[in-house]
Amino acid sequence: MVASAFLPELWTEILIPVCAVVGIVFSLFQWFIVSRVKVSGDQGASSSSGGAKNGYDDYLIEEEEGVNDQSVVAKCAEIQTAISEGATSFLFTEYQYVGVFMVFFAAIIFVFLGSVEGFSTESKPCTYDSTKTCKPALATAAFSTIAFILGAVTSVLSGFLGMKIATYANARTTLEARKGVGKAFIVAFRSGAVMGFLLAASGLLVLYITINVFKIYYGDDWEGLFEAITGYGLGGSSMALFGRVGGGIYTKAADVGADLVGKIERNIPEDDPRNPAVIADNVGDNVGDIAGMGSDLFGSYAEASCAALVVASISSFGINHDFTAMCYPLLISSMGILVCLITTLFATDFFEIKAVKEIEPALKNQLIISTAIMTVGIAVVSWVGLPSSFTIFNFGTQKVVQNWQLFLCVCVGLWAGLIIGFVTEYYTSNAYSPVQDVADSCRTGAATNVIFGLALGYKSVIIPIFAIAISIFVSFSFAAMYGVAVAALGMLSTIATGLAIDAYGPISDNAGGIAEMAGMSHRIRERTDALDAAGNTTAAIGKGFAIGSAALVSLALFGAFVSRAGVHTVDVLTPKVIIGLLVGAMLPYWFSAMTMKSVGSAALKMVEEVRRQFNTIPGLMEGTAKPDYATCVKISTDASIKEMIPPGCLVMLTPLIVGFFFGVETLSGVLAGSLVSGVQIAISASNTGGAWDNAKKYIEAGVSEHAKSLGPKGSEPHKAAVIGDTIGDPLKDTSGPSLNILIKLMAVESLVFAPFFATHGGILFKYL
Repeated sequence: MVASAFLPELWTEILIPVCAVVGIVFSLFQWFIVSRVKVSGDQGASSSSGGAKNGYDDYLIEEEEGVNDQSVVAKCAEIQTAISEGATSFLFTEYQYVGVFMVFFAAIIFVFLGSVEGFSTESKPCTYDSTKTCKPALATAAFSTIAFILGAVTSVLSGFLGMKIATYANARTTLEARKGVGKAFIVAFRSGAVMGFLLAASGLLVLYITINVFKIYYGDDWEGLFEAITGYGLGGSSMALFGRVGGGIYTKAADVGADLVGKIERNIPEDDPRNPAVIADNVGDNVGDIAGMGSDLFGSYAEASCAALVVASISSFGINHDFTAMCYPLLISSMGILVCLITTLFATDFFEIKAVKEIEPALKNQLIISTAIMTVGIAVVSWVGLPSSFTIFNFGTQKVVQNWQLFLCVCVGLWAGLIIGFVTEYYTSNAYSPVQDVADSCRTGAATNVIFGLALGYKSVIIPIFAIAISIFVSFSFAAMYGVAVAALGMLSTIATGLAIDAYGPISDNAGGIAEMAGMSHRIRERTDALDAAGNTTAAIGKGFAIGSAALVSLALFGAFVSRAGVHTVDVLTPKVIIGLLVGAMLPYWFSAMTMKSVGSAALKMVEEVRRQFNTIPGLMEGTAKPDYATCVKISTDASIKEMIPPGCLVMLTPLIVGFFFGVETLSGVLAGSLVSGVQIAISASNTGGAWDNAKKYIEAGVSEHAKSLGPKGSEPHKAAVIGDTIGDPLKDTSGPSLNILIKLMAVESLVFAPFFATHGGILFKYL
């Protein structure tokens, strides 16, 4: 008899929901502090935190310069409302389409999984232990469908609430920037923390409640219980796909249109209120970078948890019904919330930012501090939550594993995430030579800029791939596929901090846009630009995390799928598998082509509309007439809703078609192929786009002598940098981040439908 965990079951049942509730309460507390900054005429601007230290007694720049404070506040409030309404209206339209898909796909799950046993309601022998009886396939079908809907709804809510928080905070960040860069930073960061903690805690809480409710029916049949739970990950990721693709097309169509006509043709600054696409551009930051990223990381978290739970249910944890050890993935996430809570206080309360140069180190320290404390946290969880020795299912055999080995599996994922984050920063921050070289190449025009940028993106793949490869080798050697799944969870354990840093970027970007549109002084715009430049790099780090964790999650799900479908070995030399590999490796290119073309065609319409308004509205360039913002918002909305459907269908239908017609071996090849090529393209696309963006900002800021020699705004090198940035926009914000969803989603969908494919799949090979 294998020993059970040190932590009693009752404590586990209390600890997990308590940690989740603590996370939710902390996020509400942060939101309350942000809400004390007033965006109304009755009170200029309150503070971002208590006491004179944080600003109640500060004089405002406007008061010193004798500018009417009230009119600026009113203007900020008006712009904030326009951005918030645009974002809300787009998401509601998107969710109507997604809702129809959700109902349709839920029906497919129920019918396909129910047909495995011919819709029988009788108990069946268990898949992995035929001496025991398990609940009927119809029950798995029904509960998988419920889990799918729960995951989808939680994912949609994560994205929507994130967007609401960001649009609530953007003008408040602008107003606080009048007091100093530190005050603005704290508001933007607190607002990001609201989203990070709300998402991490609600994802954990919903999953925990779902497991306990399903347990009432399943009883001792943990194999069936956790197989049904995989629907939760599928729901989360399928919504994230549409959120990422739809939001990405929206934001980049507006951004490209605004930049090409505004900066290059009309030579007006970024976010100038005369530019008709400026509101659509700021709306796009919220629906793409915030709502899309929120759903994406929620999907990763849900899938990593599901992959670990499925493997654990057929290991000694599940066989011996050791609930504490079974909940090890959830205990890691619970510890992660507490660790991130402490880490956040370092940025908001323990240290105060006084100068621009302190912003980026403060954000990087968040990653280092959370990783260091989390290492200790994982050691504690592994000691109290796991037996000293146990067995893990490893493709038909049980592998004996020690608790310290599982601790190392989680740590290797956690630290690989940090390495990927810092390598991404090195290649995308304008503080280092790679981006400065790209900026320098703008001297000879846009063509050399594009060549340098592409080379940088390809080169930036090398170290992250080695980090992922080493973490896979170590974690698989120690604990088979369960090790890979918990390594992915290790990478995602500090998700609350990661999301806070990530959401901070678009909030700062919006704050700069509002400052420009409200006609605030150039000193305030400089402060918001400094916040935004740091946010750009941290957004690239966030994407690096998302892609790295997606690779590990996808592999863990792949392992669970192969086990569930009864495939003992995936032999690359058999024609069934090799054709799958080739097609799978092609899919990320097909998907990227669809999303890039969508951005291009939507941007084309946007450019034509912006040109039309500049040419036909008298007094627009002089600033005496107002542009028609609503038409540009409509162009972005219509294009993104229409264009998100084909790439979404490609990803969702491929596993179903391949599994049904060609069988599980070919599908294994497709999953492996898409994982291998998708990760490479995703990293290079994200980093290329990020480098081009920051090369442009490097020239615009003109901080160093080198940057000054390339500037100022409007110079030929600057125009070349803007073209590079425009090409990079769809790479870094549409295709790149969506690819990590492609590789995860196809794997989790294959796992959910594995019983159906194992029973009815491969009809072409059966009859050929």
